Formats: sequence, C-alpha cells, structure tokens
Amino acid sequence: MTDKNELAQIGVVGLAVMGSNLARNFARNGNTVAVYNRSPEKTHALIEVYGEEGNFVPSETIEDFVASLERPRKAIIMVKAGKATDAVIDQLAEAMDEGDIIIDGGNALFTDTIRREKEVAARGKHFVGAGISGGEEGALNGPAIMPGGPKESWETLGPILESIAANVDGTPCVTHIGPDGAGHFVKMVHNGIEYADMQVIGEAYQLLRYGAGMEPAEIAEVFCEWNSGDLDSYLIEITAEVLAQKDPETGAPLVDVIVDAAGQKGTGRWTAINGLELGVPITGIAESVFARALSSSTAQRTAAQEGHLPSGTIKKLDVDKAEFIEDVRRALYAAKLIAYSQGFDEIKAGSEEFGWDVDPRDLATIWRGGCIIRAKFLDRIRAAYDNNADLPALILDPYFKGELEDLIDPWRRVVVAATQLGLPAPVFASSLSYYDSLRAERLPAALIQGQRDFFGAHTFQRTDKPGAFHIEWSGDRGLTETD
Repeated sequence: MTDKNELAQIGVVGLAVMGSNLARNFARNGNTVAVYNRSPEKTHALIEVYGEEGNFVPSETIEDFVASLERPRKAIIMVKAGKATDAVIDQLAEAMDEGDIIIDGGNALFTDTIRREKEVAARGKHFVGAGISGGEEGALNGPAIMPGGPKESWETLGPILESIAANVDGTPCVTHIGPDGAGHFVKMVHNGIEYADMQVIGEAYQLLRYGAGMEPAEIAEVFCEWNSGDLDSYLIEITAEVLAQKDPETGAPLVDVIVDAAGQKGTGRWTAINGLELGVPITGIAESVFARALSSSTAQRTAAQEGHLPSGTIKKLDVDKAEFIEDVRRALYAAKLIAYSQGFDEIKAGSEEFGWDVDPRDLATIWRGGCIIRAKFLDRIRAAYDNNADLPALILDPYFKGELEDLIDPWRRVVVAATQLGLPAPVFASSLSYYDSLRAERLPAALIQGQRDFFGAHTFQRTDKPGAFHIEWSGDRGLTETD
C-alpha cells in the first residue's frame, strides 16, 4: 500500500536484497517507509511485489525522497561500501535539514565512519554507522543491529530500530554501541569472530570426513545432534543443513560439488589488520582469514598437488570412531570459545583506543538473536561480564575456565590427530597455541629480546630489577643501564 500524502517515519536508500528486505521489515512492523533506488525499476518492483505488506512511499529522486520523510528525517543507506556510500551521503546531506539523521547500514570500515561522522556533523546533520547482522533473512525477519554515532541520534532512532530487531527473552537485539565509528567497529569484529567460527567448523567437518571416513549426510546428523548441546548456534544449525543437502542436478552431496575456494568481502581482513594495529593477538581470527586466502590461491594449490609436495608419513586414525567424534566436538567448543574471547579482547582494546566505552555485556545481549554468530553460550558470556566487567580475558571467567578443564585434553588429541593425518587445522592449532601461550610461565620472547638487543641495541628488561639494559655485544659484553 502506498500513500504519497503520508510522511514516512524512516527511509531506505538502496533496494537490492538487503535494503529491500529491511524496508519490508520496517513496513511489516507498522512503520511508514520511504523508499528510493538510483534505478527506479527496483523501487517499482518492490512496490509491485510487496506493496501490500505495509505503507511505502516511493520516490524517483533524492529530493522527493527527503521531502517524504517526517522530521527529524531518518534515512538508512544500503548501498555498496566505498565511493557509492560517500556519494549518497553527500546527496542526502545536501537535501536534508539541520538535525536530520543519515544512517549507513552497510559493512563500512569504521575509520571511514569516523571520517563521515565528522564531515556530516560539520554540515549540521547527524551520521550513524550501524552494523546490521543476520543476512537477507535477518534483514527481513529481525537482525541484530549495532548503531554508533551521537547519543541524541539513538534517542530518536532507538524505538524504530527496536521495532524491527530480533528479540530474545523480551529484549530487542539492538542498543547504542558508542560514538562515531563504534557501531561499525563492533560489527567488523563480529564478522571476524564469524570467520573463525566458520573456519573451525570446516576443520571439524574435514576431520570427520577424511579422518573418520564419514560421509556428508552422516556428518550432518552429528552436527544436528551437536546443535542440541553446548554448541547450539546458528552456524552449527546451518552446517547440518548444508551437509545434508544433495545437489539438485547430480544427486551428489552438495558440499562435494562446490568449489573449495572461499570468498570474502573484507570485514575479516579488516579485523585481522586492526588486531595487528592494536597489538591484540586474535590468532584464530587471523588464521581463518589466511585460510580463506589460501583456499583461493588455486594456481599455487594446483602446482603443489601436481608437483607432489612430500607429505611425510600419514597415519590412519587409530581410535574409536565414537570417541574421535566426541573429541572433535569438545575441541570445536574450545576453539569457538577462543574466537569469542579474542574478539572481545579486540573490542575492549578498540574501545580504549578510540574512547568509545563499549560495554561487552551489551554485545553479549544483542548477539543472542538475529546475527550470524548467535549462540547458546552468549548468555554465559553476558553472565561472565556481569560478574566481572574487567575480565582480563573471557576464558578466565570461572565458568569458562571450568569448561576448558574438560575440553583441553580432547583439543590436544584433535590437533595431534590432524597433524598425523596430514589434514590442515589452522584455527584448531593456532587457538591451542594461543591458549598455551597465555598459561605458560615463560615464553621464548626472552630470547627474542636478547636477539633484538644484539643486532639493534633495542635493550631489554630484567626479571630481578627495574630499568632498561643493554649488553655491549661488540665490546666487552658488559651490562649497561640505559635511560
């Protein structure tokens, strides 16, 4: 239903699948929605097919679109990140009045959001970078939403975003994250956790398939069972469905027909880069990004296979199948916990670096529904930060530490088995190394500091007294204390 005379509470610019579904979600939940697309055909198609779902006000120009919005105007941009987003922001800022709100709902790099917020604020308008998670289905039926930007914008936007967000136990999966780029930063790290989660699930599948000799349909049943316990999560749920799916053309397992080269759109890579910039060891997330890159290095992989790179001695699985499946389940749970723990570490570091004051309890709350990484244990994560908001690491919470006591031995066995079977398990292995590094009394960093002092006079600190010291390596090798 459309009514050109009625002003809209919210507007959506960009009507590809995500934007179209978001507009429909707003309309289904009682909001009058202004819609605009650079190509009018998409606007017409939305109204023709879905116009009866609610009240839509279509426009063919930015000026008409802005005029159709009630004040303060609120418009969500759902276009391709980068120059296209900047162009639409400029058009809207030009047509809007002081106090109106421009929301970028795409996967923008948070530093771009910081820049855009300053530029739009200088023009007297508000800019909100909002991470929206849940894919096409979430956009239509209830996503998790992570808006940043000015607090006063949230006061205006809050009720309308709550009307479309996923809802868990009566709580909408949306809250104000923090100033300027906070929302897009948190969404970026959310996606980094997602990368690690997906990769380690893939590694578990690989071990069951080629280590235990199981077929995809059988593994699907295992994942379905796992989804009823500690691993209960959206990604485990859909993994079971993907593995059970047959190719409509050949009847073969679909997973065997799909080319094994994983794509990526940048958010995982941004998370890894930012982790390096902040000095946060998000090893599982970084390894998952590298794993996707390696999977897509098809020319190298083909050359390695055709060149018969030596494998060494490959052992067959020499344990009870049921016991191995249970070991993989427990190792998967452990590695997933590490992925979330590392992600929350990066968010904490980013919040401190940029002065955002992000509350981890808010994230554990809103990620319980709508988003891709929604999982049963997010309730436990929220409880962990309720008990101690200043946890040095999530896995040091008493509950998770207790869980890891039962997971660590199976985790070690799985990493050893993967190595002996010649199967890559980068997230399983790197996450275990991270865990062992945290608990180690001494690390080889002492030797590295000695090396750095030898070739670059970078100095070192001592265990027995404060100060910075240097050995005269090219002289008498005496000890000197530096300022």
